[in-house]
Amino acid sequence: MRTAPTQQQSTERTDHHEPPTGVARTTPLTALGRVPWREIQDSTGCAAAIPLLLNSVACGDPDTARAALADLRTRICQYGFVVEQATAATVPFLWELAQLPQVSCRAEIIHLLRSIADARQWENTAAVYPKLLNHRENHVVWERKARQAVRDRRGALRRLMAEEDAEIAHATTELARTLGE
Repeated sequence: MRTAPTQQQSTERTDHHEPPTGVARTTPLTALGRVPWREIQDSTGCAAAIPLLLNSVACGDPDTARAALADLRTRICQYGFVVEQATAATVPFLWELAQLPQVSCRAEIIHLLRSIADARQWENTAAVYPKLLNHRENHVVWERKARQAVRDRRGALRRLMAEEDAEIAHATTELARTLGE
């Protein structure tokens, strides 16, 4: 005699929480802990302070955020054109912050991304002094990785250019031009 199949309870969760449309699904900068900041260098030496600076940009009041961004700029893109080993690792977080409406200095972040995308100090110097490429710390490679990190996230350009804030839209247009978009 055959019996009818019985319903078995599913082990799959059905209580998924979906955030409302337009709300970020994750807390900003959650991936900061995945970067070995103590093992890489910024212009001051160890890059361990970068997560604190990024968090200050993300959560600080406008004055705190701008001061943290100025310190960050000095550490990863000194003088507006000299990148460091930590620059490429920092770029994805800058892109993330540039897209968060609650961040007060978004246009300045986009200007920093443009400076990084335009940086060729070490590459130009190595063209004249090729021995620079033989150093243990290859600044040319850092520079190229930093520029590539900016290019890798350029998918956000269109959304940022459509911002109602004219300063953000203008800064993004300049960044897009630098990237050849």
